[in-house]
Amino acid sequence: MKLWGGRFQKTTDSLVEDFHSSISFDQRLYRHDIQGSIAHATMLGKVGVISPGEAEQIAEGLRQVLADIEGGKVEFDVAAEDIHMNVEQLLTAKIGALGKKLHTARSRNDQVAVDVRMYLKDELKEIRAQLKELVETLLNLAEQHRSTVMPGYTHMQRAQPVTLAHHLMAYVQMLLRDMDRLADCYRRTDVMPLGAGALAGTTFPLEPEYTAELLGFASVQNNSMDAVSDRDFAVEFCADAALIMMHLSRFCEEIILWATGEFAFIELDDAYSTGSSIMPQKKNPDVAELIRGKTGRVYGDLMGLLTVLKGLPMAYNKDMQEDKEALFDAIDTVKGCLMVFKPMVATMTVRKENMAQAARGGFTNATDVADYLVKKNVPFREAHEIVGKAVFYCLQQGKNLEELTLEEYKGLSPIFTEDIYTAIGVEYCAAARKVRGGPAPEAVTKAIAAARDMLKTI
Repeated sequence: MKLWGGRFQKTTDSLVEDFHSSISFDQRLYRHDIQGSIAHATMLGKVGVISPGEAEQIAEGLRQVLADIEGGKVEFDVAAEDIHMNVEQLLTAKIGALGKKLHTARSRNDQVAVDVRMYLKDELKEIRAQLKELVETLLNLAEQHRSTVMPGYTHMQRAQPVTLAHHLMAYVQMLLRDMDRLADCYRRTDVMPLGAGALAGTTFPLEPEYTAELLGFASVQNNSMDAVSDRDFAVEFCADAALIMMHLSRFCEEIILWATGEFAFIELDDAYSTGSSIMPQKKNPDVAELIRGKTGRVYGDLMGLLTVLKGLPMAYNKDMQEDKEALFDAIDTVKGCLMVFKPMVATMTVRKENMAQAARGGFTNATDVADYLVKKNVPFREAHEIVGKAVFYCLQQGKNLEELTLEEYKGLSPIFTEDIYTAIGVEYCAAARKVRGGPAPEAVTKAIAAARDMLKTI
């Protein structure tokens, strides 16, 4: 018999049973549901709604249910609809009629809200830990490559010389922001909704602050209707997850490009590459490609959840059952991608000479020629025009700027002297950019130290 079946005269259609049930996906909440129920029963015993002895019997029964589930002794019942009613049914089978007192002063509406919040809090901690490990991996790589020169790009055209360390530190900044966003999301998730009931609270003398203390929540809901219908925290996580995936996807796109024969900046380790079923020579960056592809999946989770919630009146509606699969999928996808991305990057081989050779092509030092003239009191716009003509001349002659003779330089402007050759070496060009946040090794060293300090605080 349904735990809510008193008002009904007919059994639920079998098609509706399957359609209505969420146990196939919300069973992952079992631990948090049981923890929430133990805290609720303990609180009921404290305030006298049930006796302390009854509260302890219920708590012990729930602990036994938890042991049975984790011991693989439980097969969840689709007819019991969800994890909450499955746990209550298992409890009642174990301790008898006393188990029916557990749901006093509680609704599945505030129960599921607390379960999801507790679950997400745990996952937020784990994902932030994964991000921290990835940031530390990138910082270690950056330290190794502070002097590894490579071309920086705009519009996918070679632009100016930078260092690999500087490039990696750009992603470090993105990931640090991701960690900070997750910390914000945690703060808004860390609000305890138990006590809201179905939507209007309860007539029983509950102590939600005590329940929150037992469950490790920082605060308690201030409006019962909002408490049961709020899924902002889940949307916020999915948005944060979408940003994490976007950053990973951008990095993966560059890894895929760098691993091509055309770039040949890196080689991925065999353990993080695959081959072709027909072309024996192929070494494909499938891991990076799959992460890039899974980004769209997390975007879909975010848009799906936003769409589910956009037209819902207060307070709880069954539509909100659709929050979990989107949230769970976003969590699983981000964790899975972070798990494989970190070792893929850590084990890749950097081809320093190919990077340096690419930095010497494409006139990446043209801006430095203009800066050279400006430092000799030539107005920047004039310098820009002179260097533009120099580049055009080089293209006609099939030369790079480094290959022009001093006479050719003087033909462009009498300001040029022998020191122009020092000013336009790509290593010098990168090292000369010492401004905060720049690619110079000393600037990157400071950025690495600052990032390590930030990791201690977020």
